[in-house]
Amino acid sequence: MRTIIVYRPNTEVERPVVEFMREFERRTGRQLESLDPDSREGSGFITTYDIVEYPTVVALDDQGQMQQLWRGLPLPTISEVSYYVR
Repeated sequence: MRTIIVYRPNTEVERPVVEFMREFERRTGRQLESLDPDSREGSGFITTYDIVEYPTVVALDDQGQMQQLWRGLPLPTISEVSYYVR
């Protein structure tokens, strides 16, 4: 499984996202991936998964099939996301 947070750095959502990622790592010992939608990789990713709102948390299985998606603020709970992180 792969769990990615898509957000735009240097915007008002950066702080809650960074704090969520830091707290997630502290509690679970695992790191979440982040992706800038304006990067080359991010642009393809948001098109593939039809992401139009930021931040968005996407959980994918090993084949890239979407398992869960959370859009906007507030972010999901750490326990909700940790289920999808291996």
